[in-house]
Amino acid sequence: MPKAFMTRGLSIAALAAAVFLASCTTKEPEAPPPPPPPPPPVSLNEGVAQAASIYVAFLREAETIQPGGFPDAESIQAAIRKGASYEPAQLSRGLIAYGSIIALQSPEFVAGVRQFAADPVQRQQMIAQIVADPAYAATLPGADAAAGLITATIGKDAVAMRAIAEAVEADAYTVQERNDPRRRWAVAHVPNREVRLEGAKTLSAATMLPSGDESSRLFTAANTGQGLSVEASRKAPPYTPALTRSLAIAALAALGAAGDEARANTDALVVETNSEFCLNMSKLMLFQCLAASRPAYEDMFCLGRHVARDLATCTTQAVLTTSITVGDPEETSTPPAAVSPVSVTLTQTPAPSPTASLNTSPSSSR
Repeated sequence: MPKAFMTRGLSIAALAAAVFLASCTTKEPEAPPPPPPPPPPVSLNEGVAQAASIYVAFLREAETIQPGGFPDAESIQAAIRKGASYEPAQLSRGLIAYGSIIALQSPEFVAGVRQFAADPVQRQQMIAQIVADPAYAATLPGADAAAGLITATIGKDAVAMRAIAEAVEADAYTVQERNDPRRRWAVAHVPNREVRLEGAKTLSAATMLPSGDESSRLFTAANTGQGLSVEASRKAPPYTPALTRSLAIAALAALGAAGDEARANTDALVVETNSEFCLNMSKLMLFQCLAASRPAYEDMFCLGRHVARDLATCTTQAVLTTSITVGDPEETSTPPAAVSPVSVTLTQTPAPSPTASLNTSPSSSR
């Protein structure tokens, strides 16, 4: 057999063997696609914490009004100045911002929202849905737990202010009694009435500055989910517009979508017309009350009714009910004829115009 023929045969055999061995080799599996990136951490911007600090700092200061036993007429004026020192829109925004930070103290709500954040597409869809319709946040898992924390915590402020109101209003009777040593100055007319009225208006329009300490504390609490003293509670829907907006901001934060880059969204969500209307009407009635008041005990009643009681009423409205009577004299005993000039009432209906006129007039019995 020719040598060339043998060489060619061996080559063919080697090639066939190589092909056979290659066919027996197991294919390496394709590498799986990389996992999606983890969702961003819980994030709430400092602007929300600063807005919340305005509400918290003011309410804590208002709660220091000492009811009963005012030693002189000036102590009443000092309390009025303290209670009137809020700009209604800022206080309303602060209340909603504070509610969102309280909601972030609920591990159940945060975990319920974050389970939808693992899929980047679903996360973006949820963010868009919440921004378009804040009420969507109220349908998320754990919303009732977060709503319960908000209503219980803010409700404590309302209870505290209502207790102050009742004590101050009651003292407006007591100070008139003949055996009360304060009666002499209490029945005297307030000097410079126009000046003190303009002073209250000026304080009401002044921009409120955030508290640095409170802002820092609230910012940390929002982004860590701990640090506030809250008690577990649940509240089933329906929710008020203000409460819904607090939940919406908290839900965005839980999705990692309420940081500095989302400031426009959170700034929009803290605006709620019902809450602002209530506080604005309270201020207008305070001004009418002070304009009608003559003796110091009537100013005392203005303080109780249109500072302390209305603050309690407006905070209650914000988180619990959408129909409220601001400064309703039926909530407590109607003041005697001597203090009737300071009883001014307004019934608020749901979602009224923020520019609705005040259709009330002070009554007078001298």
